[in-house]
Amino acid sequence: MSVVGDVLRRPLVDGRAAFGPLDRSAAPPQWPVVAVGVVLAALLLWGVSTVAPWTMVVTTALGLALGFVLFHSRFGFTSGWRQLVSVGQGAALRAHMLMLGVASVLFAVILGSGFALAGDPKGLSNPVGIGLVVGAFLFGVGMQVGGSCASGTLFAVGSGQSAIVLTLFGFIVGSIFAALTFTFWQQTVPQGPTINLAQLLGYPGAVAVTIVVLLGISALTYVVARRRSAPPVERPPSASGAWRIVRGSWPMWVGALALGVLNAAVLFVSAQPWGVTSAFALWGSKILGFLGVDVASWAYWQVPANAKSLAGPVLADRVSNLDFGIMVGALVASALGGAFVLHRRIPWKLALGSVLGGIAMGYGARLAGGCNIGAYFSGIASFSLHGWIWGAVALGGTWVGLRLRPLFGLTNPKPTDSIC
Repeated sequence: MSVVGDVLRRPLVDGRAAFGPLDRSAAPPQWPVVAVGVVLAALLLWGVSTVAPWTMVVTTALGLALGFVLFHSRFGFTSGWRQLVSVGQGAALRAHMLMLGVASVLFAVILGSGFALAGDPKGLSNPVGIGLVVGAFLFGVGMQVGGSCASGTLFAVGSGQSAIVLTLFGFIVGSIFAALTFTFWQQTVPQGPTINLAQLLGYPGAVAVTIVVLLGISALTYVVARRRSAPPVERPPSASGAWRIVRGSWPMWVGALALGVLNAAVLFVSAQPWGVTSAFALWGSKILGFLGVDVASWAYWQVPANAKSLAGPVLADRVSNLDFGIMVGALVASALGGAFVLHRRIPWKLALGSVLGGIAMGYGARLAGGCNIGAYFSGIASFSLHGWIWGAVALGGTWVGLRLRPLFGLTNPKPTDSIC
């Protein structure tokens, strides 16, 4: 079972009054934890306001919303690809397609208008090259061994998943190594072209092609599921009535719609799409710098945008604030759902897999120009070919990662399972 997967099985809350009755067997909301989360959210927003413009504060608030949505919809990339490859269940991948379709349409409007609150909006387009392929493959392997993807790591940490803290540690370590070897991958290894459908076809044409491909992939998942007799997806426990809005869980399609809209909102407010993993390289390098390592001399940190982030406070970094917001938002959501739990005992095999998987993902994300969010989600929504290639190669890495999971005490869905 995935470490994040056990979140799906946590009971939700009991409740009364205006929202109507809930399942009496559900866990009550953890109000002290909710209060801590609300205080942390307020402190985060205040801290950002002291070092960054108001658009950064709004971006951080969007990070809080992303964490809330990710937890309540249990929106998974790692588990979705694992279910598809293991037993042919494509429900999660279809949710990805819905999310990508919504974001693509909204991105086209924003990018086509040339207007965002923080300046000229720019999508995420990266070169197609060897680094992309190697990095995406490493990420695909790592997310199965480590138990989560980039966004999943953040919302799992926020909800109290102690083992995933080790994955986050590995992410940071891998990101540091990638920053250290930046020159090799950028200058020694050949780089391919940057190919963007909007530049080739215009935004209407790019949207049309993207939607057709998304629909085709969605249709294909039904064919695969039928041929492999895929077991149905397990549904997480849920509150009833209007309580469900506040305390979850939500259908995955609701999460897909919300994430598509929120990524577009991040683009509209901050002029850049949602990303996750560049912050990990920053956090690790800040720590090394504090310890006396001259990270500023690394080629990675001499890139102007990166140098600006390294020189400034962490709370002035856009991606860091999104990441902090996701963790705090997930903390509040999990506590409202009565699902915040800290695991005190972590088997050594699971701990080792968490760290190694995190290292593979951290290193791979820097090589590939992003993770399941920056490269796959925001890349495809920005009409960049590298996003599609990232997804295909990471799916291949998933196949390899599934075969490594048993070495670390992790199980995979089986065709004989009644649910997955």
